[in-house]
Amino acid sequence: MSTETVSERLQLAVAEAAAMPAQGVLAALGTSVRGLTEEEAARRLAQGANVLEAHRVSWFHVLVRQFASPLQALLVAAAAMSFATGDQLNATIIIAILLGSALLGFANEFRAEKTAADLHERISHTVVVVRDGAERQLPVRELVAGDIIRIGLGNIVPADARVLEAIGLEADEGVLTGESAAVEKSADPVPEGPGGARPDLADLTDCLLMGTVIHAGSARAVVTATGHETEFGRIAAGLAQGVPETGFQRGLKEFSLMLLWVGVFLTVGILVINLLLQRPFLDSVLFSLAIAVGITPQLLPAVVSTSLAAGSRLLAQRGVLVKRLLAIEDLGNLDVLITDKTGTLTEGRIGFEEAVPAAGAPAGVPSDDAVRRLTELALLCCEVDPSVPGATGAGQNPVDEALWEAFPDLPAGLTGRTRRSIRPFDHETRTMETVVASAIGPVRILKGAPEAVITACTNVSDEDRGALDELFRRGARVVAVASGPASADGTHDAAAPLTLDGFLSFFDRPKADARASLARLASLAVDLKVATGDNALVAEHVVSVLKMDPGTTLTGTEIEAMDDDALAAAAPGARIFARVSPEQKARIVTVLRRTHSVGFLGDGVNDALALNRADVGISVDSATDVAKDAADVVLLEKDLDVLADGVMGGRRIFANTIKYLLMGTSSNFGNMFSAATASAFLSFLPMLPGQILLNNLLYDSSQLAIPTDEVDREQLRKPAHWDIAGIRRFMIAFGPISSLFDFATFGLMLWVFQAAPEEFRAGWFVESLATQTLIVFVIRTRRIPFMRSRASAALTASVLTVVAIGAILPYTPIGDVVGFRPLPADFFLALVGMVLLYLVLVETAKHFYYRAEDARAAREAPTRAKEFAAAKAVGLHHGHARVRRRAAPFLVHTGRPRFRRPPVNGRAAGPR
Repeated sequence: MSTETVSERLQLAVAEAAAMPAQGVLAALGTSVRGLTEEEAARRLAQGANVLEAHRVSWFHVLVRQFASPLQALLVAAAAMSFATGDQLNATIIIAILLGSALLGFANEFRAEKTAADLHERISHTVVVVRDGAERQLPVRELVAGDIIRIGLGNIVPADARVLEAIGLEADEGVLTGESAAVEKSADPVPEGPGGARPDLADLTDCLLMGTVIHAGSARAVVTATGHETEFGRIAAGLAQGVPETGFQRGLKEFSLMLLWVGVFLTVGILVINLLLQRPFLDSVLFSLAIAVGITPQLLPAVVSTSLAAGSRLLAQRGVLVKRLLAIEDLGNLDVLITDKTGTLTEGRIGFEEAVPAAGAPAGVPSDDAVRRLTELALLCCEVDPSVPGATGAGQNPVDEALWEAFPDLPAGLTGRTRRSIRPFDHETRTMETVVASAIGPVRILKGAPEAVITACTNVSDEDRGALDELFRRGARVVAVASGPASADGTHDAAAPLTLDGFLSFFDRPKADARASLARLASLAVDLKVATGDNALVAEHVVSVLKMDPGTTLTGTEIEAMDDDALAAAAPGARIFARVSPEQKARIVTVLRRTHSVGFLGDGVNDALALNRADVGISVDSATDVAKDAADVVLLEKDLDVLADGVMGGRRIFANTIKYLLMGTSSNFGNMFSAATASAFLSFLPMLPGQILLNNLLYDSSQLAIPTDEVDREQLRKPAHWDIAGIRRFMIAFGPISSLFDFATFGLMLWVFQAAPEEFRAGWFVESLATQTLIVFVIRTRRIPFMRSRASAALTASVLTVVAIGAILPYTPIGDVVGFRPLPADFFLALVGMVLLYLVLVETAKHFYYRAEDARAAREAPTRAKEFAAAKAVGLHHGHARVRRRAAPFLVHTGRPRFRRPPVNGRAAGPR
């Protein structure tokens, strides 16, 4: 046996602790069953917190990412060749502009990365810890070796620990071992292997490993190692928080691929034309590559990142923490939201209402005594044993917590009722039971869903059933309690008859503002459905009070009898899914995803599977660890109104991203097509490579304000999806209109002003920049611009500023450096006329284009529904992504990579 000090941190290898008796482990860690003192815990915490370091993408990596385009790399290489062969000025201009564009993108993307990391820090994870002999809840990051912890169903194990006491304990260790079956745990030491060999992780049946999930039961355990010194820490060390590819990312990838082919076609075509015209090879290469770069929206990642980061900051102010920024866009796609009623439709504050003794109570027993006996039995069948000195109701399920709060003095009188055994609550039987000592011998107590408890009882009268129905009809959450003699050895005999002792009712009132929130979601075409473990009558009461469209009600029994196709046909019309199991919730989500984008809001252990299956998993900060682990979005409070904000925010981001793409691809395509055409007929290049890149940089700079733009109300009423073919049609329809005015500018400069090449380039630079930036006011909306839809002040200011810079540039020293000459005043009079005519023509074309698109959408609706269903066949989180998400409770973000020494004898040696 040995303990190990890493940077003065007391740690005990879990494999060594497994072979030691419990008292030996406590002694080695300098602790006891009363836990550490606060002073000792603070001293140990000062040596290192229970965290893993996530290698947040550093500024260097974000900067390098700006040069990931192969077209940019080729352009830099060609510019370097040009510099080496004597054209230093042009090469320097090209590289300077590329650097400026990269720095602009870097500034916005790095800010978005920081936002994501900061939001992660706000999600809390706690654990029940024994300090100075008393239980208290602490953040998992404050755990130290030697702490005594209490964990139960649904908790993510916060550190490596040696089990001291276990009650029906099972742990899901698949994240570490790959095994799908839960592993039974006990406090019995694990013997060493042959020759003193350490057992495998899967064989450590008396230890709990960080990152694993409590599948059943509960335990007290002593922490043996924290942070990077845990088995999980060695696997997860250095992970960036990767996530599976979303539909939004797939759309961006398809769009980029389309532009790549357009760029390749233009590059090759222009290069061939210029070489046939016997122009210098390097000049031709630089020009063709500049055209290819010019057609690509270089700042698209920055625009998307800025939009997502701005949206996440806005949602964070409302209490919505986004674990991955792209989940905001996924929120916007939702058209079905499945939620429990607790905390969303109701206040979420469960309180004890009344105890209703069974009609068959022993004769002559006063009603007050019957009520007291019923509540005592209920307290003796809770997650926490009231006979244990210092026990509190903290950390239990909401119903048990409410019971302890309602009867704070009762536990003190139950210290003599020693618990003999416990079967923890499970979602299959929907009950839990305990065996406790009493004056007449061991007593078996069963508590849980009334329907399940009643089936185990022999004395249930019609009066009892009527009382139960009445409680359900008034919307109460009801728990039944039954008891009977237990076997002498204290084991649970499921076949033994029980006597119904009565019902406990709890209240959770409907939210006062829930009706307004439901109306907002309905206006956004989001269909809300209730999935609950409660009785159907309870859920129907809440739906009725809130005046929701009742729809139909499907119970777990009815769902069990359906195959997936039958459920897929029935689920869209259902409003309530009552008494459903975790597996049934997941089935409901799965079948609805065939034709809908589904969000699931849950906070319990039984919600984790459905959260994983949903397009967007939504949980709350007070949820079980496993629910927060599975969620993409965490609410600081359960609030449907905030969710509606998230849906609108996601749709606004998507709409603004599409604005940028439509404007950039159409205007850039028009300008580059004009340049390609002009290069074939002019005796000089219509615009130098550096001038093309400068034009592109200024245009992209004006569009960075798009995330601040307003979105028309009709664009927020329903989800929008990627339509690459539609973007391509838009580019082909509006690009040539831009080219018409480019050609008009060419004629104006050549035949009216008799312009030299430098003046010609300056004129086209100013005209192309003005038309492609001002067009934002027309294309950003389907309404009549300026009159019925106005751009944001920031976007208006940025566009007008860039137009002004472009107009002034030929008269500045910078303009002289890049090869421009001043323009005559008459040119600007012609420019104003051309811009106005261009905007009118585009507005007219926009009217006919969208009318044709609406007709096309109506014709193709059935086909698109099938394509949508096919695209929904996406996998769940798995593999390395699963480890990354499970590490989330313990991650802190650092600005630089952390390097560690190689493991020594199976243990990490700590930081250098």
